Amino acid sequence: MTDLNRLYEAVVAGDAKSSLAVTKEALADGFTPGELVANYMIPAMDEVGRRFECEDYFVPELLLSGRAMKAALEILRPLLAASGAKPAGRVVIGTVKGDLHDIGKNLVGAMLEGAGFEVTDLGTDVSPERFVEAVTQRKANIVCLSALLTVTMPAMRTTLDALKSAGVRDGVKVMIGGAPVTEQYAREIGADSYSENASVAVATARRLVGEAAHA
Repeated sequence: MTDLNRLYEAVVAGDAKSSLAVTKEALADGFTPGELVANYMIPAMDEVGRRFECEDYFVPELLLSGRAMKAALEILRPLLAASGAKPAGRVVIGTVKGDLHDIGKNLVGAMLEGAGFEVTDLGTDVSPERFVEAVTQRKANIVCLSALLTVTMPAMRTTLDALKSAGVRDGVKVMIGGAPVTEQYAREIGADSYSENASVAVATARRLVGEAAHA
């Protein structure tokens, strides 16, 4: 019988090859996809986030753990969908118009996916219209906007305005982040929250989904 602690350890260690192998073994042994995600992969990514907060892990380790988690999810995602399992929330994420930076965005996306969220990554240089389209199509309840340049930060406000104009702003929570972004700027443009790093983004997303559910 598969030792599922190996899956937890592989994700924490950023070992994609092992996480994939253990996932295949576990499925062959009859473990359910939901069990693997909820009991081993999500706790593993939570531990990765904790280590990042404590500065035991840094960006390279986060990226490796995200890849290890994604390797396993590639197999599990269609099985979870077929079983009717519901994600923790549906997230649309992207770097705003005019900005081509994606490392921070990729980290946040990986951590959110590891926490059980369904993530649609629109990439970089994303227009407000593409965000609106994705929110509508994916029935998202969270939108994450990233910017690494001060000159592209106004595109966050423009995107929020586009969500309002399209009539979908009230149905989604908007999180923003990036090196030049601040809590004050989030308040100024009417975003729901600001996250200073990928680990905080996961906790914030969970809180926002909880708030929406009890609204």
